[in-house]
Amino acid sequence: MFKHILIPTDGSPLSRRAVAMGVKLAKSAGARVTGVFAAPPATPVVYADSLPVGYATVQQQEKMIQKSAARYLGVIEQAAKKSGVPCECVQVISDFPADVILAVAKKKKCDLIVMASHGRRGLRGVLLGSETQKVLTHSRVPVLVSR
Repeated sequence: MFKHILIPTDGSPLSRRAVAMGVKLAKSAGARVTGVFAAPPATPVVYADSLPVGYATVQQQEKMIQKSAARYLGVIEQAAKKSGVPCECVQVISDFPADVILAVAKKKKCDLIVMASHGRRGLRGVLLGSETQKVLTHSRVPVLVSR
């Protein structure tokens, strides 16, 4: 069935549920997982929930990004270790998470992507876009969406 499952994360509670689902599926299929976190490049502006909330040096921002990446990818690593599933994690700096997900899936030869959807609709969906929708549209491998 599936041999290599890609699990993208943004650290949200919905992503953590998708991580649990992806690792559970990998265990039952005898597959391995690759976790991926795409972070935007460091800028002086600090954001929280897509809103600017302050300023930091680029070096401070880079440290915050690394700390977040370690925490978010650590969730995948811990879940995989607990389940006895082989795991590798990748962090990529990019403003385009969907492109990163698709590129990592191709590079690592993943045969399934398991990811969360925040279900943004209406104006918010148009303005913020949906990374899940972009992956669904352009993926050459199956995508399992958790909501």
